[in-house]
Amino acid sequence: MRITRLPAIHHDSNIVVVKGSTGNILIDAGTSWYQMLQVERIIGVLGDEKLDRILLTSRLYPFAGGSKYVSESFANAPVHIHEEGQAALQTGDFFTTWANRYESDMPSIETSSIEDGEIFALGDCEVEAISMNGISTDGMSYYISKENLLVAGGIIIRADRPCRWDLPGANLVVIRDNIKKIIAMKLSAIVPMQGPAIKGKQHIAEVLKRHLEFYQSCIDDGGSPPVAWARPARSTLWLSPRTPWPLEEKESA
Repeated sequence: MRITRLPAIHHDSNIVVVKGSTGNILIDAGTSWYQMLQVERIIGVLGDEKLDRILLTSRLYPFAGGSKYVSESFANAPVHIHEEGQAALQTGDFFTTWANRYESDMPSIETSSIEDGEIFALGDCEVEAISMNGISTDGMSYYISKENLLVAGGIIIRADRPCRWDLPGANLVVIRDNIKKIIAMKLSAIVPMQGPAIKGKQHIAEVLKRHLEFYQSCIDDGGSPPVAWARPARSTLWLSPRTPWPLEEKESA
């Protein structure tokens, strides 16, 4: 088994290649802006091996925008997403995917549904789908038990970045509840939407505690982010704390 994180480019999410002894899976595909580069990066990991399927954490453009091109580049590898996100990808809906925020079209693609608890066996490892709504109604994370690792998707943007809840279908209370669910998993590593993996059970606990306390304080204050914080750019999926939160994970050049 080999897990390779291909670092996020600009607005793109991280994408993760999971190589098993009997199959290979890609988690997320990034935007359509860098899709040709992403395919080259994936080939750099897989070589001549087949990509069996693509699992998406969300219909949102930073995660799913490149899925059509990537799929077609690997013999039309099937793309899986929670059923709540299927219609948006089938029609190329640029509103609920937020592609309009990036002044981009959303390439339409047929997908297969994925359910909470569904397991994809790869021989010497397996990938489990876990429902993780919050920033969208179709949010998913993917758990690799052999490494006690979670590819989080949008529920964890980065250690120092809480996510927004003013997106189509987002829900602050659900975000909080899913942070609690992740805390209970006692993970060894989390691959967030962007940035390097968050590693170590104690460090992960500290990061998640900070996120949980923030979301709870916003709920207690009526559901709005702190007034003193800067208004997020229209295309970002996160909020920026006025006083920066700690960030131990640094992307290497």
